[in-house]
Amino acid sequence: MAIDQKDALFSLIKSLSKSEKRQFKLYAGRLGGNAQANYMTLFNLLDRVISYDDTLILKKTNIKKTQISNTKAHLYKQILVSLRFNPMHQNVRAQIREQFDFAAILYNKGLYTQSLKILDKAKELALNNGENNLAYEIVEFEKGIESQYITRSMSNRADQLSEQAKELSLKNVMISKLSNLSLQLYSLLLKEGYVKDDAHAKIVTDYFEARLPKYDLHTMSFMEKLYLYKAYLWHSMILQDFVSSYKYSQKWVDLFNEQPQMKMQNPVFYLKGVNYLLEAVYMLKHKTKFDSILNQLDAEIDNNEVAINDNTKTLTFLYLNQNKLNLFFLVGKFTKGIPYVQKLDSQIEEFRDMIDAHHTMVFYYKIACMYFGAGENEKCIEYLGRIIKNKRLKMREDLLCFSRILNLVAHYEAGLDYNIDKLIISTYKYLLKMNDFHLVQQKMIEFLKNLNNIYPQDLKKAFVQLHKDLIEFENHPHERRAFLYLDILSWLESKIQNRSVESIIQEKAKKLIK
Repeated sequence: MAIDQKDALFSLIKSLSKSEKRQFKLYAGRLGGNAQANYMTLFNLLDRVISYDDTLILKKTNIKKTQISNTKAHLYKQILVSLRFNPMHQNVRAQIREQFDFAAILYNKGLYTQSLKILDKAKELALNNGENNLAYEIVEFEKGIESQYITRSMSNRADQLSEQAKELSLKNVMISKLSNLSLQLYSLLLKEGYVKDDAHAKIVTDYFEARLPKYDLHTMSFMEKLYLYKAYLWHSMILQDFVSSYKYSQKWVDLFNEQPQMKMQNPVFYLKGVNYLLEAVYMLKHKTKFDSILNQLDAEIDNNEVAINDNTKTLTFLYLNQNKLNLFFLVGKFTKGIPYVQKLDSQIEEFRDMIDAHHTMVFYYKIACMYFGAGENEKCIEYLGRIIKNKRLKMREDLLCFSRILNLVAHYEAGLDYNIDKLIISTYKYLLKMNDFHLVQQKMIEFLKNLNNIYPQDLKKAFVQLHKDLIEFENHPHERRAFLYLDILSWLESKIQNRSVESIIQEKAKKLIK
């Protein structure tokens, strides 16, 4: 995941490990005089400072103002060249591209047979690792050589290459269609969350079916199947069909278990697949399976069975912690989760430049829910405030809406109801603006709005009536999404029974989880 800082060179240098910095200095010093070159002086300066400043460069180096841009560009390129030689950044794709470059050099020197020999090995490596785009590029290069020079490599060489190019082209078109569909559905899920009603569900399903290409599962490659399962997964998640979500996320993960080498070749896809499998199992309340999958993921990371780099380190931080939070929710152990979220908060700050706003928002919402479940409502309000006050958040409108609903409830529970009327009005306006006003939300706001008009002796009756009104939506195909974000029913039961929310949820967990 990308570091979000203003100056690209500065952020690149700050992302380097000690070994990468040492390697770069060795690489740059391979020729005499480079140690004192402008770009090395700039590297050493930026490595020491904590923020980027052009004025400091002019003051601390001999680089002139007119030279800064070119020196920075040269340094940026040299760092990337150095990183390319680092074994940590070597993978199958890099090996294939390197062989392709070697073949191009031999071709330019007129050594056509040697060039074709290297291309053939590179193509085999690409095909064995599902790199169809690279394989297609290699075949096109082979065709170019064969069409220009009589290599006498094979009598039927032209027909073979033409057929291979045709097959790869068709596979690449299929992968492109499926990846486009999965990306569009994923974008829809992030922006709007789950479907709001039957009409919305029909629009999503029609959209999905109209863009899903015809396919034969038995002839599909690894990547074709991967994008197919991803598209089905997003579709089922948007529809809140968690059984299908489990089915297709499991198929996604099974692809990698059948070809373990792909965990090293495509670690991001594997980690995402496991994360969505965990999410589906969490929604189905299957604790035993959830524990098993989470423990397996932890072990695979510890045993280096998944390729680990700066990008995947961030993903493992996200997925392990999000699902460990979900484990606390699954069993209702909110009080025991407080020390965990306190530690997590500082870790989020450490990863601040590596985590996007969406994932940070999800963390804050889960932390707020942890505090709410533990009865620490003012801390809950604090974390919800981080979400509500951030006006730049444009993703997961459903989470933004439910953050405001939970904020209302937490204010009431904390006794901070002196300005609750203003909060109700602002929340009401926000839901209307987001076009996310559902029956569950409407009844909640109406109830909170009328709380001040209810006599203390009638309060329990009011809670009972609201619980009766809401419980009919618990299994509603669209309204039930409200309970995925905020367990209003358990909160109402805690008020009716004069017990903690935590004890109510723990009692339910013992009955529900498998």
